[in-house]
Amino acid sequence: MSRPEGEEESGAASDILGAALGAAARKAGLDPAAEATTGHVVWRAMGGWRGVLESVLPSLAFLVIYTVAQHLLLALAISVGLAVVFTVVRLAAKSPPSAALGGLIATGAAAALALWTGRAQDNFVLGFVTNGAYGTVLLVSAVIGWPLIGLAAGFLMGERTEWRTDRRKRRVYFWLSIAWAALFALRLAVQLPLYFAAGGAVPGSPDEVALTGALAATKLVMGIPLFAPLVAVTWLAVRALNPRGGGSERPPE
Repeated sequence: MSRPEGEEESGAASDILGAALGAAARKAGLDPAAEATTGHVVWRAMGGWRGVLESVLPSLAFLVIYTVAQHLLLALAISVGLAVVFTVVRLAAKSPPSAALGGLIATGAAAALALWTGRAQDNFVLGFVTNGAYGTVLLVSAVIGWPLIGLAAGFLMGERTEWRTDRRKRRVYFWLSIAWAALFALRLAVQLPLYFAAGGAVPGSPDEVALTGALAATKLVMGIPLFAPLVAVTWLAVRALNPRGGGSERPPE
């Protein structure tokens, strides 16, 4: 008996989205067929040393230079310059152009907005938009019964959307998606008040510099230090639900 047309369309869309998410997760190092410790998986998901440096150094350079030199153009120029260096390194290593250029475009666009408005805190606006978009999509997907974590895990583990017939898996994937949505919401809840407080201060004043510096520091603290543990929890939960989806965990050396 065939499924109703609306359900078939929903299933087709979920197949396409799930396949894309699963492929992206495997490309990021979340491969269930690989014999690797959770620490190794998380490290690969962060991109290794290069990924960590790409995530941290531009923001760290902006934080240090702007708070010490209090020179917006210089801080933005060095931040974008570092992104250019990382992009050239990626292209030289024959990384996919989209992966190499994505970070540079985002960094450049954020810097351009800050230069256009003349407000240092506007360097973080695109990050707010990104966090808001990711958080909203994850929350909505969980609420409507198609959590993105489940779609990605289903195709990563080779069961497509069959997990939806398992109440335990549906519940775990729901809460994992909620946890990821909460991470993005938490970033906004902490960082937006700093952004608006800096916007209310006189540009270039000690208060504005201090608040913008606090915003940059908070972005760093709420980046990899929160991302990595949640990746680990997600990976362990998915592997626990799918013990035959990949190799077993090696004991620590």
